[in-house]
Amino acid sequence: MNRKLKTKELNRLNVDEFKEAEKFPIVVVLDSIRSLHNVGSIFRTSDALKIEKVVLCGLTACPPHKEIHKTALGATETVVWEYFENVIEAVEDLKDLGYTLISAEQTEETVMLQDLNEKSHSKMAFVFGNEVFGVDQEVISKSDFVLEIPQFGTKHSFNVAVSAGLILWEAVRTRI
Repeated sequence: MNRKLKTKELNRLNVDEFKEAEKFPIVVVLDSIRSLHNVGSIFRTSDALKIEKVVLCGLTACPPHKEIHKTALGATETVVWEYFENVIEAVEDLKDLGYTLISAEQTEETVMLQDLNEKSHSKMAFVFGNEVFGVDQEVISKSDFVLEIPQFGTKHSFNVAVSAGLILWEAVRTRI
């Protein structure tokens, strides 16, 4: 019989242990994400995967916020975050710090998600754009490459929090 584990059996880090733990050198950049639930969900995913930092840009709301907290479930207290009014300043700063800049988008020349490990670099920053307009062309132009998630149905996009979850898991999976 396969028994479901109790919460105390999951060996989760407490807040202080998480803050001290080594993180994967991965940064999430959220540019003008409208849904506070998406922002919270991405914080929660970032906590679960020990992502280094979340960078909030443009009209993306910042913690503390009741609607972010609903889905983040406290992850805004564990994951380091910062805010930039201008996404271009944020991505230029990350590139100056040696991060490979990767936009999650559909463009003429993309790297498919399953090929990410061939393009993996030590420090990666993933840009996720607005739910309607996606990643800004100026950011795409500054990106080292664009990453696309294969899709096989009639829709041509995933929810931004789902995209972040898929991409961040693949980025971490290639490092464990």
